[in-house]
Amino acid sequence: MSDHDLKQLIEAADRAITAEDFDALMDFYAEDAALVIKPGMVATGKPAIRKAFVAIAAHFKNTMKVRQGRMEVIEGADTALVLMETLLDVDGQPDPIVRRATYVFRKSDTGRWLCAVDNSYGTTLLDG
Repeated sequence: MSDHDLKQLIEAADRAITAEDFDALMDFYAEDAALVIKPGMVATGKPAIRKAFVAIAAHFKNTMKVRQGRMEVIEGADTALVLMETLLDVDGQPDPIVRRATYVFRKSDTGRWLCAVDNSYGTTLLDG
């Protein structure tokens, strides 16, 4: 797993998702960020992203726990591409849902990393 600063940031965001602390979660996103809710459906901007996370939590009957597997970070200028395994543990499912996610982060004017694109589906968006 990568030792990049983004590892800890993503783990903190995962804890916020698991705790359903969606107000705290919004601190990880750029104002104009995009979240792939599911293939063909994208939420843009913090209000829409927050609303989507509330709906996602309800979809999984408020039992979803998010954690990360392997991670690679490719950084250039003030932008980073994160490739990682995202694991979703959901009550009633014996095995985690495994996704090969792609995220794009950019540094703010203060030097803080913010998520600009959150795509937990990764390249599977091309499948269909």
